[in-house]
Amino acid sequence: MVTFDHRERGTHEALWTADSRWAAVPTLAEDFTQLVVVAAHPDDESLGAGGLIARSHARGVKVCVIVVTDGEGSHPDSPTHTPSQLAPMRRRELLQAVETLAPGASVSFLGIADGTIREHIDEVYKHLSAALGALGVAGALLVVPWGEDGHRDHVAVSSAARQISAETSVRLLEYPIWLWHWSNPDSLPWGAATRLLLGPAERALKQKALSSHVSQGEALSDAIGDEALLSAHTLDYFSRDFEVFFDPERHERSAAAATQAMREPLNEPQGEPQQESLGESFFDDFYRGKSDPWGFESRWYESRKRAITIAALPDPRYENALEIGCSTGKLSELLAARCDRLVAVDIAQQPLDVARERLRERGNVDLRRLQIPDEWPEGTFDLIVLSEVGYYWSRADLSRALDRTLAALRPNGVLMCCHWRHDVAEYPLTGDDVHREVNALLGLERLVSHVEEDFILEVFATSPAQSVARRTGLIS
Repeated sequence: MVTFDHRERGTHEALWTADSRWAAVPTLAEDFTQLVVVAAHPDDESLGAGGLIARSHARGVKVCVIVVTDGEGSHPDSPTHTPSQLAPMRRRELLQAVETLAPGASVSFLGIADGTIREHIDEVYKHLSAALGALGVAGALLVVPWGEDGHRDHVAVSSAARQISAETSVRLLEYPIWLWHWSNPDSLPWGAATRLLLGPAERALKQKALSSHVSQGEALSDAIGDEALLSAHTLDYFSRDFEVFFDPERHERSAAAATQAMREPLNEPQGEPQQESLGESFFDDFYRGKSDPWGFESRWYESRKRAITIAALPDPRYENALEIGCSTGKLSELLAARCDRLVAVDIAQQPLDVARERLRERGNVDLRRLQIPDEWPEGTFDLIVLSEVGYYWSRADLSRALDRTLAALRPNGVLMCCHWRHDVAEYPLTGDDVHREVNALLGLERLVSHVEEDFILEVFATSPAQSVARRTGLIS
C-alpha cells in the first residue's frame, strides 16, 4: 500500500487541472434513482462526493449516507481532545454537512473504531448488504472510497463494497481523496475514470458542507498535535468544478490487459535475422581508454537510480547474492552492505579492475569475469540482480539466462531487474523487451513495479509475494 504524510505539500492542484487528458474522460451517467454514499470517516462524503450528493438530491434521487467510523483517530497526539470527545463532534459535523447537501437524507453511523475497518470488514459487508436490500438494488448507485487511495480504512471499505457489487450487480463507483495528494497525472487510471461536472450552485453547497467539518479544516487549538488535517493545499483538490469517480471493474479489466501485455512473450519478427548477444569485444572496445563511460560517478540520474534500486529491495539483508553485470562496482558497493556474501560478475576485465580497487576493503565480495549465460557461478542465491544487462543478450540468450536465474534462486529468493527503456541501436533488445520476457517466462510473483520514462524496475519473489509490512510482521 502507498505510504504518505498528509502534512507534506503533495502534488500541486494546478498540475492536475492542467492535464489535457481530462477532456477525454466521460461524464458520469446519471441514470440511477437511489444513491448510497459510504464514508470511511466523517468528511469523506463531502470531499469525494459532495457535489454528487447535492445534484442527486436536487434530481429527486433518494440519498442514503453510511458512515463507518466516527473519525475519532484524526488527532492522535491532541493534548486537548480525546477520541471520545472527537467522535460526537465529528458526527455532528457530518450531520450538518449532509443536511446542507441533501436535506432529509438518511444517515447511519456504524461506530466502528477509527483505523480498524479491516478487522471489522464482515460487519461493514453485512450493513451495506442490509442497506441495499432495504432500498432495492434496481436503480441504485453505490459510491465508496477508492480502493487504491492509500488509506487503510478506504481500502477495507472498498473491499466490502466490491464483494457486494460482484454478488448483486449493483453499480459501484469509487471516489479518491488522498490519491490527489500522493499521486500524479501519469499514474492516474484514466481508463477507469468518469467525471461529474458541477454547476456554481453545487460547488457552493459542497464548499459549505466542507466548512461544516470544522475539526478537520481548522486547528483544534494552538497546541502541537491539534493542527488542521485538511490544509488549504489539500482543500484545493476539492474546489474543482468537477468530481472524479473510478469504475473498479473497468480499472481491473485495464490492469489485467496491461499485465497480460507485459507477460506476453516477444513476437519474433518475421523474415528478419535476429541480432546476436553483444560479446566481449564490444565491451572491451567500449571501455577502452575510458574511466567512467556510463557516468556512474558523475551523473545524478545514475546515483538516484541506484538509491531507488537499493530502496526497493524488500528484505534488510541477504545471505548470498549474485549481481550479473556489475561493471565498475558502484551498485555492488551498496549491495555488499546488505549482503553477507556477494558474487559480482562481468564480461569485461577493465571495469572489473576498477570494481576490485573500489571494493578492496570489502571481504564479502567475490568478483569474477564470466560470460553469462554460457558460464554461471556455482551455488544458489537468495538475491539475484539483473541491472542494465538483459538487453545485451539475444532473445535466445536472455531465455537461457532467465532459466539459469530461476534454477539458482532459493526458496523465498528475490529477483531484482532494472533496465533503461530508451532504444539503443546496438542492443539486441530494449529494457521493456527484457521485462516482458521476465514476466512471461519466470512465473514469479511481482513485489515491486516502478516505471519511469527512462527506466523500469521490478522485484520478483519465488514464494507467494508478501509486502514489506507483512514480511516484517507489521501486519498479518
